[in-house]
Amino acid sequence: MAISKTKLKIIDVARQLIAKQGLDNITMNDIAVASGKGRRTLYTYFNNKEDVFSAVIEEELGHLSDLVVDMSKRQMSLEDKLLEFIFAHLRLIKEVVKRNGNLRAEFFRNIWLVEKARKNFDKAEVDFFIDILEEGNKTGEFAVEDVALVADVIHYCVKGLEVPYIYGRLGKGLSQHDSKQIVKGLIHSALKRN
Repeated sequence: MAISKTKLKIIDVARQLIAKQGLDNITMNDIAVASGKGRRTLYTYFNNKEDVFSAVIEEELGHLSDLVVDMSKRQMSLEDKLLEFIFAHLRLIKEVVKRNGNLRAEFFRNIWLVEKARKNFDKAEVDFFIDILEEGNKTGEFAVEDVALVADVIHYCVKGLEVPYIYGRLGKGLSQHDSKQIVKGLIHSALKRN
């Protein structure tokens, strides 16, 4: 579904305000004034500033949704596809959080709002993992008994790595290449036929 230009403008202005001032320090009126829209227009799209914050997070996560689509089209081994997706996911999350100033603090402080906003992305990511695992089972590249469970585990493992990756604590002292090789070994051990 296409998003109107007005709604996109409001979301972008809100992202900038949140990044500069923090969610707690802005009002719906601040967003309306900064976007050059009336409060009535703002309330046409959003019930409150938490709804606006959720829309900002969803818009930022759109890059991750694009990544799912892009990765699903790439021609490479399924193991490499998983590996590349994991590291691309982590890089994109880090970029989103670091690019947005105070939004970074809001990302961690309002984790339940973030979780609500990323619900659709999380589902798409799990579906991506399911598709990869099912294809791997069909081709013999993988031997996964419970595809849905393993897809959930992979998804939550990647999500759990986001904060350490953002703060540079994941594989501290290891090169990106060495980190990838270790993760590739884990994927290989967990999903391959013995």
